Amino acid sequence: MASFGHGTRRHPRSRGRTWSRTGPDRATLGIIGVICAVAGFFVLGIILGPVAIVCGWLAMGRTWSGSRPATAVVALVLGAIDTLLAIIWLSGAVTPGVGMF
Repeated sequence: MASFGHGTRRHPRSRGRTWSRTGPDRATLGIIGVICAVAGFFVLGIILGPVAIVCGWLAMGRTWSGSRPATAVVALVLGAIDTLLAIIWLSGAVTPGVGMF
């Protein structure tokens, strides 16, 4: 007799199987971070590098301990390299296109 205030429409699943879906999961953040890091080597490295670092950090679960997904570590490392290269390029130490012609 589900019609007397005990319907199943409020809680269709048990509490153990539901989770918060307020944002992307860790695997998705890791993939987004890797894509941003690789794209940052070609365009807008000063913006996409820190985005890749943040995505990698969030994909790691905001901690250095425990198991780390490979995509999160790759995003973090490539984002750091990308940011460092962009800062060096912006400081004028290396001009773009040196040695091309």
